[in-house]
Amino acid sequence: MIDKINVRVYACAVKNNKVLTLFEEYAGEPLMKFPGGGLEFGEGLIECLHREFDEELNVKIEILEHFYTQENFMVSRFRENEQLLTVYYLVNIINEEDFLILDPCIEKTEWIDIDRTDNPFVLPIDKVVFDKLKEKFL
Repeated sequence: MIDKINVRVYACAVKNNKVLTLFEEYAGEPLMKFPGGGLEFGEGLIECLHREFDEELNVKIEILEHFYTQENFMVSRFRENEQLLTVYYLVNIINEEDFLILDPCIEKTEWIDIDRTDNPFVLPIDKVVFDKLKEKFL
């Protein structure tokens, strides 16, 4: 039974037709995902993204535009009682020279080519967003 909603806020930082991705293990499963995370109580979407980039990667971002909000019902892959709602923004990293992985869960970061033929994401909504990035930037 679904009894919780988990709001997630993510960013697509695009540079030279590449998008920033994070690699981490979650619930024993390796994941490639966009930077961002869970909305905390009393926090706005934009505020959440700024906090996540500060806590995880030690950088400041500029929000360029809202990019995508999940439109379909989705149950969390990791908690069967949670419904997910995910929101994505396009961002610029302001102080890339200060980039430093601060979150011990993040194994590495990588700028992946948007023009690659495959869609390397595992999470269903990230897959949709990657396809939308291709439409916008190619």
